[in-house]
Amino acid sequence: MATGAGKEGKTQHLQQQQQMDSGKYVRYTPEQVEALERVYMECPKPSSMRRQQLIRECPILSNIEPKQIKVWFQNRRCREKQRKEASRLQTVNRKLTAMNKLLMEENDRLQKQVSHLVYENGYMRQQIHTASGATTDTSCESVVTSGHHHQQQKQKLQHPPRDANNPASLLAIAEETMAEFLSKATGTAIDWVQMVGMKPGPDSIGIIAVSHNCSGVAARACGLVSLEPTKVAEILKDRPSWYRDCRCLNVVTVIPAGNGGNIELLYMQTYAPTTLATARDFWTLRYTTGLEDGSLVICERSLTASVGGPPGPPAPNYVRAEMLPSGFLIRPCEGGGSMIHIVDHFDLDAWSVPEVLRPLYESPKILAHKMTIAALRHIRQIVHETSGEVVYGGGRQPAVLRTFSQRLSRGFNDAINGFVDDGWSLMSSDGGDDVTIAINSSPSKLLGSHVNSSPLFAFGGGILCAKASMLLQNVPPALLVRFLREHRSEWADCGVDAYSTAALKASSYPFPGMRASTGFHGGQVILPLAQTIENEEFLEVIRLEGSGFSHDDVVAKDLYLLQLCSGVDENAVGTCAQLVFAPIDESFADDAPLLPSGFRVIPLEPKAEVHAAARTLDLASALEVGSGGATRPTNEAVPNMYNLRSVLTIAFQFTYENHLRENVAVMARQYVRSVVASVQRVAMAISPSRAGSLVGAKHLPGSPEALTLARWISCSYKFHTGSELFRSEPQTGDSLLKLLWHYPEAIMCCTLKASPIFTFANQAGLDLLETTLIALQDITLEKILDDSGRKVLCSEFSKIMQQGFAYLPGGICLSSMGRPVSYDQAVAWKVLDEDNADHCLALMFMNWSFV
Repeated sequence: MATGAGKEGKTQHLQQQQQMDSGKYVRYTPEQVEALERVYMECPKPSSMRRQQLIRECPILSNIEPKQIKVWFQNRRCREKQRKEASRLQTVNRKLTAMNKLLMEENDRLQKQVSHLVYENGYMRQQIHTASGATTDTSCESVVTSGHHHQQQKQKLQHPPRDANNPASLLAIAEETMAEFLSKATGTAIDWVQMVGMKPGPDSIGIIAVSHNCSGVAARACGLVSLEPTKVAEILKDRPSWYRDCRCLNVVTVIPAGNGGNIELLYMQTYAPTTLATARDFWTLRYTTGLEDGSLVICERSLTASVGGPPGPPAPNYVRAEMLPSGFLIRPCEGGGSMIHIVDHFDLDAWSVPEVLRPLYESPKILAHKMTIAALRHIRQIVHETSGEVVYGGGRQPAVLRTFSQRLSRGFNDAINGFVDDGWSLMSSDGGDDVTIAINSSPSKLLGSHVNSSPLFAFGGGILCAKASMLLQNVPPALLVRFLREHRSEWADCGVDAYSTAALKASSYPFPGMRASTGFHGGQVILPLAQTIENEEFLEVIRLEGSGFSHDDVVAKDLYLLQLCSGVDENAVGTCAQLVFAPIDESFADDAPLLPSGFRVIPLEPKAEVHAAARTLDLASALEVGSGGATRPTNEAVPNMYNLRSVLTIAFQFTYENHLRENVAVMARQYVRSVVASVQRVAMAISPSRAGSLVGAKHLPGSPEALTLARWISCSYKFHTGSELFRSEPQTGDSLLKLLWHYPEAIMCCTLKASPIFTFANQAGLDLLETTLIALQDITLEKILDDSGRKVLCSEFSKIMQQGFAYLPGGICLSSMGRPVSYDQAVAWKVLDEDNADHCLALMFMNWSFV
């Protein structure tokens, strides 16, 4: 009996053990699953203590072992991960399907365009052959015949005068506008050329094309967005929200049309991009309707003497421009989302501006960046913001930060244009025409009625704007704006005379970007707020340490600026670059009045398509020249790869009290002239064609060419450490420089002096330091190392000089912007010249990243 009872107990124990070991097969009741799901929503990965607590607090789980609960949570996390991955793959598949359909349509369109061009080529050959074998009279006739096709095309765009007050006439114009727009969006009505640098793909902005040999300028885009067509249409129709050059858009009349659509008569004003040009205005008809396949069409064109009748003369200080049939075709995609076709086609009356500025109104690439691409990017940005994929700083909502960017851009455009209806008027000149001074004694027209309670205007006064424009030769706009952003002291450290000091002490508001020699104690610290998904625009807060002034006396304190930086990507062809900032206080209220100032650089001629890295390499090769090397000729070192010309516009806004208006005007004019002179020096320094001029100002005596220095760095590393710096030794010096330049680790060289300064850095080194090759020599080694880093380097310096190299432990260093950078390890070694003499010290920071 005892033996039988023992066997039965052993059998029960084995069954219990099997149940515990097979926890993944346990069946849970709906109540148990619900309890576990509640815990999972709060904590997907509970600890052992939390699981024990769960069993104690939930009686329905008391019969389940902790190990089984652990397995349940593991399986639940696995299912969640699989669900997310399946959802992601479905989204990618939908994107690829839609993009494949778009590419097939684009291929069909290009095939039609090829057939059309082949037909025209054969027709022109036949006409030339006929003209060459005929008499003089016949030749004249053939010339007329050859132009008959173009005359017919021109007549197609002309319409008999119509009554703009007649709904039937407007509907006829709307239908013709839609037909012409669709022929441009999906057909061959315009000879489209693929815009270089815009590669199609599921994660790209889309397919971008610009016009070639057509009347006016036109741009075309096709893109995929994860929004329904009606929402996309709502966003695109709100043009002031995404078109930064749009000053106002007024809907004058709305007339219902068929298919649930409507016809709108619009009046739009746009800003001039520079003080050297005049603003434009438009009278247009906009037609919104649906198609049988569920697509939405929003098309628009100007009402002119031949289309709809004359709407009236342009407003004072405006030039009437014409919008040719343009618009948006929004197609629903299977599974959600929309495919957007955008066409922008304008005749901006380029002949009304000085000849040097006509490229601003004749370049389809500029139009593409300002309008077509801007519309797609705005929609994509909203999609990312609503999905929660974008993280912003300062605890602000994405829409609030986007509004700040729009207000900065709008305020800067208002300052540049100085419209009379905003209250601006010109002050008399001091005899020079380089700087224009405009005043606004009614700031509420610009900033709203809430400024009346602002301390800016507590004692009465207004806004004063000093602005200037100039042409620059051979200066990359992106590089210039990056330099101005990173090195404010190069242009903002201006002397202040007695007039400006008196005005500064009496002013109730700090001047933009200014600092006096007695009030500045530190550099600038950049605090990122937001950036667009493609990093073409940055919103940030700048803290200028010891830059502010009190009302009673010159007291050093921090000054804060809200800053917008855009267009710093060198690969963006035809886009302008700008740096706009406005003083703010520490509270940074959502409705704080902003007085933007800053810089805008617009290319006047398109760049040749050369990779940015190659451009920087050529610039690096041209910079470092010493007594031991010869400078390469300019045309050889830097071929025609940059803009030949660009226009720079500077505008600074100041507040003034009425009794000090003249003093502030004198100070502002002098200050802007000082800024202009500083920017001109910077532009000359960074101009690739004038790299030789940098040698006299910034170059250190005895520095070699970049190719020579690259060879010295590589050879010295191998000599001291016994290993190759690069995996494969290149055969030519140019290849060696490219390897050094693109090396993933940050390599930089500094002088062997008591206070070492940097003389060279590769691309990774410049990224770590957040600087440029031009400004590199303003940075000392002590400035980027923290206390522990300086101590380690000092302790190892004698070893470096005797042994030739040393390995330094990981730590933290600082960029020129004050941002901390962590690195796993650093190597320091002596760089020897051809005579084995000590030339400089090289440092390599490995596996670095911003903290």
